[in-house]
Amino acid sequence: MKGLVIKNTGSWYTVKVDDGPVVECKIKGNFRLKGIRSTNPVAVGDRVSIAVDRKNEERGVRNEDGSVVDSVYWITEIDDRRNYIIRKSINLSKQSHILAANVDQAMLVVTVSKPETSTTFIDRFLASAEAYRVPVFLVFNKTDLLNNDEMRYQQMLIDLYETVGYECFAISSVAGTRGRGDEGVKIDTPAVLLPLLHDRITLLSGNSGVGKSTIINSLVPDANLRTSDISDAHQTGMHTTTFSEMIAIDDARRGYIIDTPGIKGFGTFDMEREEIGGYFKEIFHFSKDCRFSNCTHTHEPGCAVLKALENNYIAQSRYNSYLSMLEDKDESKYREAY
Repeated sequence: MKGLVIKNTGSWYTVKVDDGPVVECKIKGNFRLKGIRSTNPVAVGDRVSIAVDRKNEERGVRNEDGSVVDSVYWITEIDDRRNYIIRKSINLSKQSHILAANVDQAMLVVTVSKPETSTTFIDRFLASAEAYRVPVFLVFNKTDLLNNDEMRYQQMLIDLYETVGYECFAISSVAGTRGRGDEGVKIDTPAVLLPLLHDRITLLSGNSGVGKSTIINSLVPDANLRTSDISDAHQTGMHTTTFSEMIAIDDARRGYIIDTPGIKGFGTFDMEREEIGGYFKEIFHFSKDCRFSNCTHTHEPGCAVLKALENNYIAQSRYNSYLSMLEDKDESKYREAY
């Protein structure tokens, strides 16, 4: 049987069988992907082959509640992936964690305040998506909570990323919030995102506390995802989503959102130093005019990227993110979890 992995709770995988039921599956033994050491060898969005074992009672495989199941569905094979979004494992630097597989696009939710999403996190996510050819659009959430200075900073970020080539939206998840902020920034509700989600599988990601679950509840009212407040002590997000799950938007739109647990950092995985510049759109654009084909854009004479940086065609924050990925000396800084 063939099916689609729609949920991953760690030890069990929920699979929607083609033209069949939804079943709970396990994986056998040391199931590893070809060439990838991953903490989650099967990811939401994977197409898989499954087999049923009806002689389980003597083997004692149990559900998460401890009860013995009569029959067990086993994932026996994973189809080749057309893409995936991957980051370093928060615990094992030599292993990876796959956020989702076979996606059409990614929606990165960020907030300027409560909590603040760093440009380093944004740029690392964007670069990783570029590496695996996944289009991304940015959603700036909680716009209604910003003061004038924060609103100006958010608009500066929107202008930056739209100039680079990423579509951006400024929204508020508060029901009925719509209009214009003090600085003339249009504030939409999450409904503005629906046309982008039609007939697509969209990975939803971002830091803990940026409002991902609230956005999904607005887009899919019967999802009923749990939400929580921001930690007053640290102004950081608290986990509400604890596993990855594929959620259908509605029958008419035929789209899916893959909800993932919030993450603090985004450690890049399996990138060569000479490749990283190609995952920053503007750096790649100017690098074509560098004097040396193997230019690292850090010190070389005739570097078109450094000249563009000096002339403000490349933002300093983006260049700093490029350097951080180039060096990655303090890896724990980007892999620490809440």
